[in-house]
Amino acid sequence: MSVDTSLSSDIPNFEALFTEFSEHQVMRQGTLINAVVVEINDDYVIANAGLKSEGWIPKGEFIGEEVAVGDEIEVVIEATDNGFGESRLSHEKAKRARAWADLETKFESNETVYGGIVDRVKGGFTVELGALRAFLPGSLIDVKPVRDPSYLSGKELEFKIIKMDNRRNNVVVSRRAVLEAENSAERMARLEELQEGQEVAGIVKNITDYGAFVDLGGIDGLLHITDMAWKRVKHPSELLNVGDEMQVKILKFDREKNRVSLGLKQMGEDPWVNIAERYPANTKLTGKVTNITDYGCFVQIEEGVEGLVHMSEMDWTNRNVHPSKIVKMGQEIDVMVLEIDEDRRRISLGVKQTKVNPWQEFSGQHAVGDKVNGKVRSITDFGVFIGLPGGIDGLVHLTDLSWTEEAEQAVRHYKKGEEVEAVILAIDSERERISLGVKQLSSDPLQHFLESYDRALPIDTEVISVEEKQAILRIADDLTGIMRVADYSFDHVADLSKVLKAGDALEVKVTNIDSKSRQVFLSHKALLEQGDSRFDTVGDVSSDSTLGDLLKQQIAGKKDEK
Repeated sequence: MSVDTSLSSDIPNFEALFTEFSEHQVMRQGTLINAVVVEINDDYVIANAGLKSEGWIPKGEFIGEEVAVGDEIEVVIEATDNGFGESRLSHEKAKRARAWADLETKFESNETVYGGIVDRVKGGFTVELGALRAFLPGSLIDVKPVRDPSYLSGKELEFKIIKMDNRRNNVVVSRRAVLEAENSAERMARLEELQEGQEVAGIVKNITDYGAFVDLGGIDGLLHITDMAWKRVKHPSELLNVGDEMQVKILKFDREKNRVSLGLKQMGEDPWVNIAERYPANTKLTGKVTNITDYGCFVQIEEGVEGLVHMSEMDWTNRNVHPSKIVKMGQEIDVMVLEIDEDRRRISLGVKQTKVNPWQEFSGQHAVGDKVNGKVRSITDFGVFIGLPGGIDGLVHLTDLSWTEEAEQAVRHYKKGEEVEAVILAIDSERERISLGVKQLSSDPLQHFLESYDRALPIDTEVISVEEKQAILRIADDLTGIMRVADYSFDHVADLSKVLKAGDALEVKVTNIDSKSRQVFLSHKALLEQGDSRFDTVGDVSSDSTLGDLLKQQIAGKKDEK
């Protein structure tokens, strides 16, 4: 049978090829060698590397590559004989070995490599360099710390290899080294161009609690939070995002320290200029609550201008309530301009001033002497507060609770929430004070006694209580007096309780009245000494004499005695 030599001439002479390829190759496990593709099926690429048998390589190792029969490929020998007479080859490992060799060459020559950040790991990031993966420490991603590297994702970046360990298959790269090398020359040129007051374009590189770093093209500038907007900014992230492009103004430039201070709000007009002319005192406005604090709330009255409503200016009556109980974030409220300090950029606003003043309203509807009713709001050491119309309070001082009882005892009769009637004693709408009295609802028993008392006649009293040195005598139903032991008799009495007891009737005369303490001092002895010239100043008082005359005569008599 004849053989078609024309066809056989097209078939590659594999034996000759591999004789040439394998002359200088060492055939052992892990060796990187060349092989020739002899067959391709649905799942495998079959290659001859000059071993005992052909190697079967999964097609998955050729993703992204076009391969055909007769092509030369690089493979790594995994096993010359797997025990079944088969050779095991790996194209994937060959690519990694080749990539490693290329990296070593660039590492030795200090060349840069290209790759992309693919994942975040502990302490840094994973960078894909072709068939290999390297570690990028977080501190080496940029010349300055970067909290959010998302703006670098999906971009091809340039790195410099700083460490390679073949045994551990470890590669460490640095993007910072590349940037520093690039920026060194670029920065010097850029620094020569920058001037204070100049408007420049930049990209936000990093955001911190106090501001943002903006890349001006080879040099970074700091945009402080106070220079971002004329209005109050809690955090830079409210206005900026990493990667944002913007126009900023150079506020200050320190060439020696290479520090650039930037401003964003300075790109527009200052809303605080002539603000006092636009908003004179007592101007009513509508604003939006932008911030709530323990001491008040901030209200924006126009873009970039905020004023403080202090908690004392929020409500006429609720002074100790937290501002969050009165207003909410984002709420639109009516305010009044109280004061503007343009130099310090501060505006004092009031909310209660836009409403009716309940103290003035009460003053217009009530007068001193009017009777009012209200519930006890609180009881303090100095008096009782009574709730009045309009949500305001009036104070009944302890001394205005009772004509006869001591203050400490009189206040015990009152309970919180109890309905009480009182008389208006004074109204001070400016100081927001209303004085009330309860005892003034009835006449003063002491005053009534003085008006009806005939000083020429003795007083019939009843002993209420007796102690060693004094006795309490009832003058009238709601009036008592004090008789000391020395005022009982001319005879020496050591213990008044030995001669008097509760319920005894006793005639006395008034010897003194202490208007401050409202105490009436009585004497039984004064009745026994009538006719004695030493006591004429007390006993011989005409019926038309006044209480003042009585006291003056008593004082004069005591001086004469001395």
